[in-house]
Amino acid sequence: MILSNNAASMSTSETRRILILTADAGFGHRSAANALAAALNIMYADSVTVDIVNPLDDKRTPAFLRDTQSDHDKMVREMSNLYQIGYEVSDAAFPSVMVESVLILMMFEVMNDLLRKYEPDVVVTTYPLYQAPLDAVRTILRKKVPIITVITDLATVHRLWFNDNVDECLTPTTIVRDLAIKNGLAADKVHITGIPVNPVIAQEQRDKKTIRTNLQWLTDKPLLLVVGSRRVRSLRENLRVLNHCGLNFQLAVISGGDQELYQHLQETEWHIPTYLYNFVENMAEMMLAADCILTKAGGLIVTEALACGLPLVLVDVNPGQEVGNADFVVSNHAGVLAKTPMDTLETIFHWLDNGGVLMKTFAEQAYALGKPQAAFDVAKRAWELANQSPVPKTSSAVALSLKRLKLIEWLRTNGIVDLFSKEEVN
Repeated sequence: MILSNNAASMSTSETRRILILTADAGFGHRSAANALAAALNIMYADSVTVDIVNPLDDKRTPAFLRDTQSDHDKMVREMSNLYQIGYEVSDAAFPSVMVESVLILMMFEVMNDLLRKYEPDVVVTTYPLYQAPLDAVRTILRKKVPIITVITDLATVHRLWFNDNVDECLTPTTIVRDLAIKNGLAADKVHITGIPVNPVIAQEQRDKKTIRTNLQWLTDKPLLLVVGSRRVRSLRENLRVLNHCGLNFQLAVISGGDQELYQHLQETEWHIPTYLYNFVENMAEMMLAADCILTKAGGLIVTEALACGLPLVLVDVNPGQEVGNADFVVSNHAGVLAKTPMDTLETIFHWLDNGGVLMKTFAEQAYALGKPQAAFDVAKRAWELANQSPVPKTSSAVALSLKRLKLIEWLRTNGIVDLFSKEEVN
């Protein structure tokens, strides 16, 4: 898919400003934000200004919320049972309402300053904690800036993603769209776009052999791309089995910034052609050059693989949303869940056997599920909302005014409204 710069035909007389809010709990939320920003700049060039901000990095955000980013991998890796219990408990209706109320109190000041500083024409969030405080600020200040949620998991989605006050909720699959509606969102607010992936995937014109030559990989052997990180616990054992299996293929292994793993891989004696990388910025190019991928069931890595038509060997599934990602892949025959290194070996053996016929079948299924153009589709919706005249809320003016007064009183009780002048809250 090739998309040209069509800003000239779609631009308006003034530049539109789009604010993308994300977080760094794992790679997925940031990757989706980066992909969307890239697509916006490709499509609308000088007609748009895009800002990506992580509100959790603000020092005014409570430390325990900021620390969820750095501690996220450790919690998932070392306390997986506790993480799963916490995920399931907070996903219930009453706890999620309580969490949203707490988030408003903790992040109101930060969100208020972001809207003041950037004055966006639309706000897009790729993280589920921001919608409630954003809407609270919008209500208090009577701002009509639209809010778009972009969900970054394929099937199992936490209730906090579904805030019925946002203007649009963009989902990756029919499964998630149905969940959004079940959780109270109006059907006309919910759209299936896919998760934004690197626009390079949609725009690449080179064939696989040419890309491999550029990467200095062999062009006459099937290539298994292995993507690790500190959260992929069984990677070493899987690589050890593959290294000694005697099959005719090659490996490209990315450590994902895990320096200890990278050092271990460098010290390993490899018996098959193997290319080692610590952290890469051309993941999309590598995926397009590979034949299959071994990784964990993270939302973005799975989505990118599907967009590239790569069949997946999933060797690690963290509790919570990744369970749904794995089920989505396996149930649609786009990959397998390998619970042991022997499962991995059996999968690769069968995929390579008979000229790779089975692997091609899985690749076709993966490609059928993939949405390589998703970043452009999301960019188009954000651009359209940024250029629309504000749409009146379905609630009556009286009801909205009452909601605002109640919110002001609640915030005043908790010492928040003091941030504003009397003119702003009256």
